[in-house]
Amino acid sequence: MIILWIVIVYNSLVKLRKRIQNAWAQIDVQLKRRSDLIPNLVSSVKGYMKFERDTLERIMTARAKAVSGSNVEERMKAEGEISGLLGRLFALVENYPELKANQNVSNLMEELRNTEDKIAYTRQFYNDIVMRYNTKLEVFPSNLVARMFGFKAHPFFEALEIDRKRVDVDLQI
Repeated sequence: MIILWIVIVYNSLVKLRKRIQNAWAQIDVQLKRRSDLIPNLVSSVKGYMKFERDTLERIMTARAKAVSGSNVEERMKAEGEISGLLGRLFALVENYPELKANQNVSNLMEELRNTEDKIAYTRQFYNDIVMRYNTKLEVFPSNLVARMFGFKAHPFFEALEIDRKRVDVDLQI
């Protein structure tokens, strides 16, 4: 009975770990989509936003860090930075009426907004799976099997401080 129980607990931990890997892969798909959209958006707005070059350069630098991140934690941090910077970019676009009227920029902004929504959903799904897995690693008696086979906790996808700051949008013309 004990061996059967160990096998069942072990298999459930492996299944949860695989679900975490799948959830991260789903986040990665959306992050790749966003990463592909960013250069198009930046090149579309660059001519209009001569005075906001710092924001555009920071977005591209953060994108480069995210693409080259070697582990999940580095990628999470860089992607969080991108989210904050994109929020700032969306707010800045509001100050450029001719930019808001540009159909290409408008389409790209809408695609980015949709992608940001998908990223938020997949992050939530990932965190739900990580919570279930990490909880199983800590509760008795499954923690005994987890320790026996070297299962390790996974990090949550957490919002960065930049994501928590309020973005002020001035709609005065």
